[in-house]
Amino acid sequence: MTLRISFLRSAFVATLAALAVSACGGGPKIPPKSQFTGPYPSDYAVHGVDVSKYQGDIDWLSAREAGVDFAFIKATEGGNHADEKFYQNWNGARAAGIPRGAYHFVWWCRDPREEIEQFKRIVPVEPDALPPVLDVEATPDSKTCKRTLHREEVLADMRIMLTEMERHYGKKPIIYVTVDFYQHVMHPEEFFDYPVWVRSVKHSPPITYPGRRWAFWQYQSDGYVPGIRGKVDRNAFAGSRDQFNAWAMGRR
Repeated sequence: MTLRISFLRSAFVATLAALAVSACGGGPKIPPKSQFTGPYPSDYAVHGVDVSKYQGDIDWLSAREAGVDFAFIKATEGGNHADEKFYQNWNGARAAGIPRGAYHFVWWCRDPREEIEQFKRIVPVEPDALPPVLDVEATPDSKTCKRTLHREEVLADMRIMLTEMERHYGKKPIIYVTVDFYQHVMHPEEFFDYPVWVRSVKHSPPITYPGRRWAFWQYQSDGYVPGIRGKVDRNAFAGSRDQFNAWAMGRR
């Protein structure tokens, strides 16, 4: 099925979409097939975004009308930071009928238990929410966290956080991972029983994560979507629309 920003059903909504597109300086930028060596983003039926405070105030209804099927929303980072737009985005996406989940960005210089306690304080337990996400990335440019990531230590920290997330929310968490972190820490089969959300904006997942099953693919970091000003990450779900609906309802 083709990836598209759906052309809307009424003149009124079409006008809103046009205004949103013009506000961000052009139409949706869909990665060309020449950028990937199959599969392509356009091979998947279900697409969504991930957002944080950097997207500003989002018109979630316009985003929904434009074809946003799900959203991952930044909630926390480290042990004491909460995203300023989390509740606005969390409630706005739900009001627009967009399935959404919250993610935690790991700060490797904090105790993993402190980090998940912070996430639990901010993110409510809601039966209709998507599973929580643990965002694991290396932070070599950090000025305040110079920790060298040793594989076994990092795996132990991740196990603590993932176990507590699952215990508290009753859902197996998703692991968001970048190529370099995957190769250094998770390759080839660590956490193989967890759904994985992979980042790969230059090549398709079979090239950058060979042999790895994935549930979500972040394929673009400079996308444009009506209702969201500026650039936004875009993602695909690895399955059909019916499969996504079943997965989102907990039939995983």
